Amino acid sequence: MPTLEKVHYSELLPHEFRVRLADRALGWLPLGTLEWHGEQNPLGADSILSQGLFERAARRFGGIVFPPLFLGPDRIKPLDDGRTLVGMDYADVTTPHRQLDGSCYRIGEGLFLSMLEAVFQQARRAGFKAMVADGHGPSRWALGRHAEHFENEFDLKIVSVQRDLATKGWLSQMDHAARNETSLMMALRPELVDLGRLSQDRKVWPQGVGGQDPRDASAAYGEECLATSLKLLEEELKRRGILPG
Repeated sequence: MPTLEKVHYSELLPHEFRVRLADRALGWLPLGTLEWHGEQNPLGADSILSQGLFERAARRFGGIVFPPLFLGPDRIKPLDDGRTLVGMDYADVTTPHRQLDGSCYRIGEGLFLSMLEAVFQQARRAGFKAMVADGHGPSRWALGRHAEHFENEFDLKIVSVQRDLATKGWLSQMDHAARNETSLMMALRPELVDLGRLSQDRKVWPQGVGGQDPRDASAAYGEECLATSLKLLEEELKRRGILPG
């Protein structure tokens, strides 16, 4: 079996880092958390999916994949008894509203933005000239609102899916644990998906799942979504002058 090209920041030896950075000073930053993604998907789905997409992107377009940021923002609802509901705990597709198993690693948006600021600052110091960051929905949205500020502060080109690609047909992580994300997981890490955990009764909607029915997910559809998103990334990188036109 052929050895895959090394693209992960944490795995590169210094001389390998220098070569990749000189070839293309582009960083790929997966954004995630640990949260419920249906009975059929792993709790770290957001980071796994964004990292998987970025691995393919780095091997195709160059650059270096940063370690995922697992800590991420999300909405929060305090309860009268002192407990809290976070994110999908109180979505319309969660009935009754309740704490879903495994959700963890939520932080406030201010702290998340401080983390992003530190990563971008250190990336610029290390020699990166451009960064692509995406993953967990609330992380994606927060970055989209502040991408221009970070670009100006650090003289760094930033590609934000929310700001730059979401309205152009982007197809990576566009639901919550439904057909799109489950298909992506089946394409990237099929050993982590168990559709048998879902009821076969189509009248029973999977709890905490938002989007098209995940029971219609397939690796083939996941590959289509990945191909579409990679094409849009290529077009945006060329438009921004990060890749040659």
